[in-house]
Amino acid sequence: MFKNRLVNIMLIILVALTLVGVVAFVLINQYLYEPDPDAEPTIDEIIAQSFETKEITTNLLSNDYVRASFRIHVDSKSALTEVQKRDFQVNNIILRALSGKKASDLAGPKGIEAFENDIKVQINELMQEGEVIQVYTTTWVIQ
Repeated sequence: MFKNRLVNIMLIILVALTLVGVVAFVLINQYLYEPDPDAEPTIDEIIAQSFETKEITTNLLSNDYVRASFRIHVDSKSALTEVQKRDFQVNNIILRALSGKKASDLAGPKGIEAFENDIKVQINELMQEGEVIQVYTTTWVIQ
């Protein structure tokens, strides 16, 4: 009888120690291994927090025309909601910026990158909830 009781007590102690170990492991993983806030966003995060503009066609200063569309990546869900509501203002910014450019200003990767940065800055001036992280050109034709 005493032997059975001792086995039961040892079993209870073993289960309790195992539970304490599991709880400690979970808590350590929860608090020590938080995601790095400076880490690059995953593609799923970019897609979830970005807005795709409609294709825009307009004349350039050089009498050429451009057809383009953009994906605007923002830093939060509230910023995404805001940029979606401001779609007409975003289109206006893009149209005005394009109309003041010559085809040579927009040529090549450096021209596209400079244009993306330009509209990013202008859109961020409008934003009240969050900010634009990156503007990606998804369609680009100059003729």
